[in-house]
Amino acid sequence: MELVWIVLIVLAIVVIGGILIYNGLVQRRLRIREAYAQIEVQLKRRWDLIPNLVNAVRGYMGFEQSVLENVTAARANAVAAGSSGPAASAQAENALTGTLRSLFAVVENYPDLKSNQNVLELQEQLTTTENQIGFARQHYNATVLDYNTGIATIPNVLIAGPLGFRPEQFFDAEPEAQQVPQVNLNNLVPPTASPSPVAPPSVPPSMPPTNPPSTPPTVPPAAG
Repeated sequence: MELVWIVLIVLAIVVIGGILIYNGLVQRRLRIREAYAQIEVQLKRRWDLIPNLVNAVRGYMGFEQSVLENVTAARANAVAAGSSGPAASAQAENALTGTLRSLFAVVENYPDLKSNQNVLELQEQLTTTENQIGFARQHYNATVLDYNTGIATIPNVLIAGPLGFRPEQFFDAEPEAQQVPQVNLNNLVPPTASPSPVAPPSVPPSMPPTNPPSTPPTVPPAAG
């Protein structure tokens, strides 16, 4: 009878532990969905701002139509890739970011555009949106890392596989953001030591002139 109770207690512990692990994995997976939704909100905001920017600069950039066409095509690709998963969406969004940088670089060559209030406001809104996308990307990737680590470690791995928990994709940053700046130390010239000041030659202290010893005057002997 005692053996039966022991078996029942062990089974109860295993079942309760399995339920807790399952619920924890579900919560982590839901946090991933929430984090990705925040990225999608910012991406959609950028998609809505880009046509306004293109229309604002089209009349000024008569000889730069290829730049605008690249931005428009990259935006269309990003919108289409939005339903293909985080990895494909990240690749398309990185390409869109590259075309926007090219557009901003060309705008610098047109003084009228640089002083146009509408263009300045759109640029500021796009810059703010880019920062928000970066923050949302970091939060999403951190959440994915926590989830992927959770389903790959014991004892979670014993439940994750059979119950259909699979690794999630990261929303990778653009290559420029992943590169580490290289510093060539060979081109650095070490600072030259400043010469130490030369001490002036020491001059022995002058001795006061010595007077010869005074000789008392000679007194002639008295006559006897």
